[in-house]
Amino acid sequence: MKFSEMQYARPDMDELKREYEALISQLRAAESYDEARGVFLKKENLEAEVSTRETLAHVRHSIDTRDAFYDDEAHFWNAAMPELEVSMQEWTKAMLESPFRPDFEKEFGKLMFTREEMALKTFSPEIIPDLQRENELVQEYEKLLASAQIPFEGGVYTLSQLSPFKTSPDDTVRLAAWKAEGQWYKEHQERMDDIYDQLVHLRDGMGRKLGYEGYTTLGYYRMGRECYTKEDVEKFREAVRRYLVPVAVSIYEAQAKRLGKEYPMDYADNALHFRSGNPRPQGTPDEILAQGLTFYDELSPETGRFFHMMVDSELLDVLSTEGKQSGGYCTSIQKYGVPFIFANFNGTQHDVEVVTHEAGHAFAYYVNRDRVPASYAWPSMEACEVHSMSMEFMSWPWAEGFFGPDTRKFYYSHLTGALTFIPYGTLVDHFQHVVYEKPDMTPAERHAVWKELSGVYMPWAKLDGQIPFYGDGEAWQRQHHIYSSPFYYIDYCLAQTVSLQFWALIRKDRKAAWERYMAYTKQGGSRVFTELLAEAGLASPFGADCLRDVCEEARKWLEGYDLGDVR
Repeated sequence: MKFSEMQYARPDMDELKREYEALISQLRAAESYDEARGVFLKKENLEAEVSTRETLAHVRHSIDTRDAFYDDEAHFWNAAMPELEVSMQEWTKAMLESPFRPDFEKEFGKLMFTREEMALKTFSPEIIPDLQRENELVQEYEKLLASAQIPFEGGVYTLSQLSPFKTSPDDTVRLAAWKAEGQWYKEHQERMDDIYDQLVHLRDGMGRKLGYEGYTTLGYYRMGRECYTKEDVEKFREAVRRYLVPVAVSIYEAQAKRLGKEYPMDYADNALHFRSGNPRPQGTPDEILAQGLTFYDELSPETGRFFHMMVDSELLDVLSTEGKQSGGYCTSIQKYGVPFIFANFNGTQHDVEVVTHEAGHAFAYYVNRDRVPASYAWPSMEACEVHSMSMEFMSWPWAEGFFGPDTRKFYYSHLTGALTFIPYGTLVDHFQHVVYEKPDMTPAERHAVWKELSGVYMPWAKLDGQIPFYGDGEAWQRQHHIYSSPFYYIDYCLAQTVSLQFWALIRKDRKAAWERYMAYTKQGGSRVFTELLAEAGLASPFGADCLRDVCEEARKWLEGYDLGDVR
């Protein structure tokens, strides 16, 4: 079925709650495992219906945030899901208390119960109004970004549409684009400060209502962190500072030399990798998708079938349009057993990375779409990001079809981008830990924390005030994950570390690398992150030598890579 043909209707919440109550009663009254199992499968079907309706509403709202109907539906779901959580938690308690729990564990594994026990730690009816308010504030922030109309060089652009100008090889144009964008953020900074201040205090309050020291413990539970702790993340951050930041510094020093600039550079100059211009995809969006079809057809039979299905069923919305939410994501439409990719093509290298990154997520769901319970279709977030970031590197043998004469630029830019991203992502994580440890900081104090940490993790970014917002050390407010998904961002860094292992494997033996990728992906969410890695023969990013070894391999490649006449 095509996406446009999928019907949406708002559910009757009272009826939904009654259905849950009936299923809970049936589960508690079950006299055999077969009977309990049948009730469990009914609940799975009910949740598939609820999830599908919510997903359709939110996807269509993100495609056009000006659409009044789906704007109303997004507000409905913002309020409805916290209320429905009461029923979901009662079901969870009934499952945990079921005399047939050993039978469920034997058939479906213990992890489903581990996750249910963790879910109980994230909710009580007392925080329903807080969850509803949190949803509304995040939606307000996302609508604010989507509403951006930035005058520039005789035109008016959204944040995404402005992106090509921000990497222009013309120094004057590029700097002006960064200033124009930074000015838009400065003009809306007071509102963004207020939204975030409310979110921080809401989340801190929810943590305290649930008996925690504040938000951090609750945040880790909400992220489903099953196999590592805050202390493990701190050790990873230390390894980033020790091994990766020096590599990143050498990358930007070489870049400054190519550009004829003085190191450190400002945000505008850091954005230009080559004096002749950054790698850009060749062709129209349709031609990029066509090359995506070629890539997936030739990669494996499974990926070929998958991507044809995505295109034929209208499961990609990738053009940047007015009123569209910024960024990109992949989600799943559970009732139909299909993923959906949302993105904003803007004529940059990012367009190709959407076809590979978000499709990596989508392919992983496609492979695991029939898993029971449905929660096993997706692993935890850091494990999900391995699918996507590693798929980006899987595309390297097909890069010429995407980039043509810019292919050599792309290889260099992609690898260095992966390496320099990790310090940035780790900065985002460290910043959030400080914020939630000190929730009563003023907006100015939060900006000061970001600026100080930027000097630790991104010493190549000159903060001299030349570019509004960015040059003032306030760029964290453009990172929507900080508003919408606290503590998510370190997941990208952990996954990028794993993806760099795949990058090294692909160069040695592409076939063996793909087999290991599938060994990882086919597990779905049936194991915790570190177990998924071990099962596929991959090193954990928390291992003492993992990041050091990754950096050494990348350093050797960079030192030996011949850019030829690329300048």
